[in-house]
Amino acid sequence: MRIEPLAGCGALIDDVDLTAANDGEIAAVRQAVFDHGVVFLHGQKLGPEAHIAFAKRVGPIVINRYFPKTERFPEIAKVEKTEEQTTNIGGGWHTDHSYDAEPAMGSILVAMETPPAGGDTLFANMYAAYEALSDGLKATLGTLRAVHSAAHVFGAKSAYGAGDQKALSGHSDLPESVHPVIITHPGSGRKALYVNPSFTLRFEGWTAEESKPLLDYLYAHAQRPDFVHRFSWKPGSVAFWDNRATWHLAMNDYHGHRRLMHRITIAGEALS
Repeated sequence: MRIEPLAGCGALIDDVDLTAANDGEIAAVRQAVFDHGVVFLHGQKLGPEAHIAFAKRVGPIVINRYFPKTERFPEIAKVEKTEEQTTNIGGGWHTDHSYDAEPAMGSILVAMETPPAGGDTLFANMYAAYEALSDGLKATLGTLRAVHSAAHVFGAKSAYGAGDQKALSGHSDLPESVHPVIITHPGSGRKALYVNPSFTLRFEGWTAEESKPLLDYLYAHAQRPDFVHRFSWKPGSVAFWDNRATWHLAMNDYHGHRRLMHRITIAGEALS
């Protein structure tokens, strides 16, 4: 198995079959996710059963509250945009499940159907974003916690409800949680920036208006091109990312074509 670090964010893994990997290879893949934030593999044969089997070897599976499920496998969420739809899923920078008290560790996304062009995913490195901050701002952020919520994204008044992905809106199970702005990653021991534009509302003890200037600065900082990798999919491609160390954004540049991905979410733990 070869692990090749990529510019900006992530690593490419070659010469491993996830359906036949031994325990040592699984452990190496997991550690590579912790160290690099996201790993990419091409040419994998992860049908639903194999996808679930691999995920279980990595960690406990979390059933997503909001995404449509595959017909036979509730563990697998469908991330789909049809030929007729203009709204995609995950089209803004975010990290999955930051609104949960114990945010998801990882997400394993498998490309089932891809458009002839477009539909790439951008990944941003939150280790690098933290490390590039000044010592003074690191010290300030180290004293802060931030409030994260699902209500404005998946609730009754969400943007999804106004478009053609209405199945993602109108939910009533809408958690809100508070996490440190700077976390120590439990798998790598490195510090990472842990706020994101989609789910973070404000700093704890601050109003939204007071929080906005600093949050906007952090969001712009974390999107610097030298922190970002753009991944191009093809059927059989896999991305396995760590939600504690990365953001991601799905490009919406393939109108008139179908894109279908299968996603499994891996449970995490409380952050500190």
